[in-house]
Amino acid sequence: MKVKVDSIILFVQNIDHLKAFYVNMLGFEIVEENSSSWLLLNAGSCTIGLHKIGAEYIEENQEAFKFDNNTKIVFEIEGDIHVFRENLTSKGIKLKEVMSWENYPYWLCDGEDAEGNVFQLKAKKE
Repeated sequence: MKVKVDSIILFVQNIDHLKAFYVNMLGFEIVEENSSSWLLLNAGSCTIGLHKIGAEYIEENQEAFKFDNNTKIVFEIEGDIHVFRENLTSKGIKLKEVMSWENYPYWLCDGEDAEGNVFQLKAKKE
């Protein structure tokens, strides 16, 4: 039996806010959209679903939702990662510095979306 990743679903508080990041900043195409409760994005080799978290998990008057988790989604990009990072940080996206290791063929840069979901940008060294 062969298994492969088809979709990754993130439970989120504000789909519209994250839509702006994943569509406008990363350029993902919308595959499916249902009001402000569901958004499915084409992320290349799989889809990413943004699913509105149930009201029972949100406290009244709660600050913007930030979720501590142990998952990181890696997005491989083409082109200069330093330029891409600068473009995102100039738009207020939280990103760490670009880094790599000796004899490792990729540049890496970690960041967070608006709700604290951790992601990594990865670009092949030229």
